[in-house]
Amino acid sequence: MAAPDLLFGLRNNFYLGAYQAAINNSDVPNLSPDDAVERDCLVYRSYIALGSYQLVINEIDSSAATPLQAVKLLAMYLSSPTNKETTISSLHEWLGDPAIGNNPILRLIAGIIFLHEQDYNEALKHTNVGGTMDLFEVRVNRRHALNVQIFLKMHRSDYAEKQLRVMQQIDEDHTLTQLASAWLNLAVDAKDPETLANLVVCSLHLGKPSSRYLNQLKLSHPDHMLVKRSSSAEESFDRAVQTIA
Repeated sequence: MAAPDLLFGLRNNFYLGAYQAAINNSDVPNLSPDDAVERDCLVYRSYIALGSYQLVINEIDSSAATPLQAVKLLAMYLSSPTNKETTISSLHEWLGDPAIGNNPILRLIAGIIFLHEQDYNEALKHTNVGGTMDLFEVRVNRRHALNVQIFLKMHRSDYAEKQLRVMQQIDEDHTLTQLASAWLNLAVDAKDPETLANLVVCSLHLGKPSSRYLNQLKLSHPDHMLVKRSSSAEESFDRAVQTIA
């Protein structure tokens, strides 16, 4: 019987953008050394997503494992435009080092940084290397999910769809697979009513602004059930305000 995935909840919080929840629920007991490193990577990437770059830079020292050093490099890259040249130079050096160059987290971070640089070919060069099934499936899925984002940035939805199919073959129900499917659907048909409705619900669930997607839905599909419910709720609220006034 397969061992329980102790980091399942933490990963899902991170993937769904619930970064503070990921940080708050990161005290997971009985982790192996490798799982502990992955946990720390997810926590520090959550801090990065919240803009706490300096905390990450300060807490990860030179003795930390390669994946954590890669995360620190991402924090340095994002913390200031003046750091970009230095961090990219270090990144190239690490990627060329036979001892650490094939580390999956380092390659994932390389893909993220080069995606920010809009150097899509360079990003794909690193996210596509070493994507064998020998690696943990979740790590393969992370790189495929990043590839979907890169191809969508390149306006190559056909390649993005191929990556999505690979993810579906690995695990159709995985959170990253579901997210990648939503990204692709939104890119291909930004006015698809069910895609917009799902984005509204997901945003509300995560406590994020949903008005952009709801407004798109109102404009393109004013008769959608979610629009009608929203309008009804707004009218009820207005009537309640008037009775108080």
